[in-house]
Amino acid sequence: MPEAPPLPDRARTPLLTLITQESLDQDYQHVAQQRAAASREGSGAAVGRRGRWTAAVVVGAFGLIVTVAAVQTSAHAGVDSANRESLLQQIDDRRAQSAELQSRIVRLRESNVRQQTAYDTATASERAVSNRVERMAAQSGFGAVTGPGLVITVDDAPNGEAVSAQDLALLVNGLWEAGAEAISINGKRLTARSALFNSGPAINLNSAPPLSPPYVVSAIGDNRTLEADLIDTSTGLAFDNTAEALGFDVTMDTVDHLDLPAATLRQPRHAVKGTADDNRRPDGKETAP
Repeated sequence: MPEAPPLPDRARTPLLTLITQESLDQDYQHVAQQRAAASREGSGAAVGRRGRWTAAVVVGAFGLIVTVAAVQTSAHAGVDSANRESLLQQIDDRRAQSAELQSRIVRLRESNVRQQTAYDTATASERAVSNRVERMAAQSGFGAVTGPGLVITVDDAPNGEAVSAQDLALLVNGLWEAGAEAISINGKRLTARSALFNSGPAINLNSAPPLSPPYVVSAIGDNRTLEADLIDTSTGLAFDNTAEALGFDVTMDTVDHLDLPAATLRQPRHAVKGTADDNRRPDGKETAP
């Protein structure tokens, strides 16, 4: 078999190189034709110089434009990059601030819950203490009270037999035993420290001005049973027997509303301001009150 003829140089040349070479060859050919025409006209040298200057100016201008464009592009790229970094940093800072605020909100809510719980506990305790004080004040006589009850009026007998402090004490003790919660005589409240006693014919209560007849005994309690329960007690029955025997004028009325005042808390009559050393006389004896 005969050997294949070798490929021409054009076929072995890479396509890109071939296009470049042909383009340059065509440019050289065009320039050569222009120079020949200029030489024939007698101005070849001037045209060549102008052509070179023109090409240099064009190339320089093009280079300048490319350089300026590159510088501007680089500057813009730097600005854009800096702006992007700044925005990313601001986003991170805002996220951190938001997380801190959320944590603070959680802490404040927990603190509010604790303080509300403490406030509720203190309020409940204060209410319980206040109720206890009111109950103790009512029971001790040093707090005003209101409620239903029984009003008993006792007056001296028409035959001149006078009611004594002992007689009223029987009535009062009977009312306590019958379930009375608070008692007053002629508007004076009885307490655990109250004492009924005679000073001559007069009846005294708590060393206050003497009581005068008729003696109005007001007792707060269950007005449906208080009168019957009074007669069932030994002291109540004793008072009833005494009143009947001596002829006292006694009336009993159940009422739906009574207002009993608080007892007056008396100050100690013999207390002296200061300590024992402050009140000691120069001779070493205590100062008399």
